Amino acid sequence: MMTSRPIADYGLLSDCRSAALVSAAGSVDWLCLPRFDSPSVFGRLLGDEAGFWFIRPVAEFTSTRRYSGPTMVLETSFRTAEGSVTVTDALALGDGNREHDLGAGSPGALLRRVSCAQGTVELDVVFAPRPEYGLIRPFVRTGPDGILVRGGADVLFFSTSVPFTVDGDVAHARMALREGDVLGFALHHSHSWEDAPSFWTQEEISRRLADTVQGWTSWSKVHQNYTGPWQDLVALSGRVLQALTFHPTGAIVAAPTTSLPEVTGGQRNWDYRYTWVRDASMTLQALWVSACPDEAGKFFRFLATAGSGQLGEGEELQIMYGVGGERDLSERELPHLPGWRSSAPVRVGNAAWRQRQLDVYGELLDAAATLPEYLADMDPDTRRFLADVADAAASRWQSPDQGIWEVRDEPRHYLYSKLMCWVAVDRAIAIADLLDARDRVPHWQDARKRIASAIQAEGWSETANAYTQAFGSDELDASALMLSIVGFLPADDPRMLATIDAIERHLTDGRGLVYRYAGEDGLPGSEGTFLICTFWLAHALALAGSVQRARAVFECAAGFATGLGLLSEEVAADSSELLGNFPQAYSHIGLVNAAWAISRAEDKDRQSGKSGVSGARG
Repeated sequence: MMTSRPIADYGLLSDCRSAALVSAAGSVDWLCLPRFDSPSVFGRLLGDEAGFWFIRPVAEFTSTRRYSGPTMVLETSFRTAEGSVTVTDALALGDGNREHDLGAGSPGALLRRVSCAQGTVELDVVFAPRPEYGLIRPFVRTGPDGILVRGGADVLFFSTSVPFTVDGDVAHARMALREGDVLGFALHHSHSWEDAPSFWTQEEISRRLADTVQGWTSWSKVHQNYTGPWQDLVALSGRVLQALTFHPTGAIVAAPTTSLPEVTGGQRNWDYRYTWVRDASMTLQALWVSACPDEAGKFFRFLATAGSGQLGEGEELQIMYGVGGERDLSERELPHLPGWRSSAPVRVGNAAWRQRQLDVYGELLDAAATLPEYLADMDPDTRRFLADVADAAASRWQSPDQGIWEVRDEPRHYLYSKLMCWVAVDRAIAIADLLDARDRVPHWQDARKRIASAIQAEGWSETANAYTQAFGSDELDASALMLSIVGFLPADDPRMLATIDAIERHLTDGRGLVYRYAGEDGLPGSEGTFLICTFWLAHALALAGSVQRARAVFECAAGFATGLGLLSEEVAADSSELLGNFPQAYSHIGLVNAAWAISRAEDKDRQSGKSGVSGARG
């Protein structure tokens, strides 16, 4: 059963509008077209009946994989006793898309090309499309130029130069490739009401694949200038963030998948194919380091526009949006799918969009302060909205909420939420002139002082000897590491150092990976360690001057990257298996920001005469 294949076994493809996951055995088991959040065409990742497309040798084989240079074009090499072939997979970019235009004209086409490098290899190709998460068993018909698939609102055009036999809704071909042979396939998606695309010839498939390689290479050449520790991992993480970007709006999805669980067989299975405001400021910092300020500015403009107008008459700022700016992300279950390793339910949509999370005010204002040059070009209504966000933080910070981890339980006075309300007014004061809000500064200064006093008095636990999860609580929470990262406390403040020590001692597993928290959260079951939290620990240690310890923590977390350099959300508590939606933007964001913090700390040590490694953004 393919639903048992390890999550780490998959490679990511992207056209900066949608995504596919391809296994090491050559099977496309996840593909949503034409957007990240569209219903899947192939969904075997969550259930065998949801469709797949595999290309693999008939004989026993071994396989190795890599990305083709600085791209998201995947090469899988298969070796049998008789020979070897390489399958090159990509989601096609728009013809001629380069640099900042990556994804502008993506046609919604999956390309697969097989080339035989040695000997003779017999291949099986099985094409089993299942639109709408496997709810549709489509009509599959062969023609002179390929296969036409119709079902529901979807029409698929499968370009091929070899004959297939069709059994019901599954197409199959077997062929032998000899040294030097090259064979290409293309799968186009369109809607039933749109003009039909043309089937692509073998020459066009090869040309568009080469053009896609050139497109990604051009993007990397002008974007990726970081030099420092873990340069390759930082560069790959930057490309992953670009791959998870919906080009038309600049929105970045948290992950391209839904319902990959936080624990095998559990119920903590969420749809992450949306954009979280929570990620904003950390994402912008990561983009600045590993990609380009232009992408950061586009993402910020998306968030500011999506949230505009939401604070009238006491309305809350929404915590997440669809990639087009949609606000209604209502959650439903797909009971016909068993889920990865029987981890049910499979969910589409995310009910957390209705939650109150006060931290979003700080994340949005911190993002604005990170990119002040973009504020001057924004319209007066947007600048007024951002000032209203700071006002909302100043007036609502004393209210309970669901917190950063979207706890589906009773609201509490979470420390992180208070901290980010402090960030909101602090950053608003810094950019008040750009917001045309100088008259609001005294109010924000008063709020900043009151929030800080409350955090110092009620967020600290003498029992835990640390800042804790919520006011009056003794429970630890990894988000307290952000106290120094956002600049609320000096990194070497005694209470900050005590908090770091408490989290290292009591909120890590035997490997040094960090849990989010240890208390009850209103949901059944447990979860694994969180990679973003482990990178936060490395980041906080670097700021505090514990550079060698920061390096060790960083390398512990980064060591769980797959052979392709991809990270999930979590690591299983009882094994090294990756869990959660994949690949996870938040984990890659944490990696980039922690690497940058360590790089700066080592540079500081070097300049002061201590041993260290220099690192800086070019």
